[in-house]
Amino acid sequence: QVQLVETGGDLVHPGGSLRLTCAASGSTASIYGMAWYRQAPGKQRELVALITPNTDTNYADSVRGRFTISRNSARNRWYLQMNSLIPEDTAVYYCNAQARGRTYWGQGTQVTVSS
Repeated sequence: QVQLVETGGDLVHPGGSLRLTCAASGSTASIYGMAWYRQAPGKQRELVALITPNTDTNYADSVRGRFTISRNSARNRWYLQMNSLIPEDTAVYYCNAQARGRTYWGQGTQVTVSS
């Protein structure tokens, strides 16, 4: 079992920055894929960014160049640095882990971009 906890969500003005953190506990040695998803009101959950065990990354077109995913394996954490935020980035952000054929989710953290 893997437990995930996200922190760092907040209210921020357009153009601002936030860093989200996902802290993993439990069977963390089995994690081989990490990602961030988001879900805006009335919309489906969508992939924002992912990072593989060899640190390859991929991003949704809507955030490429503004967001950066990274990981600190020693501390069982991964991050989402979000810059140049726009109102369309408003959503609940979830961290996601793949481990031993199972998918794990955190409880989500709210990011609101508004003036």
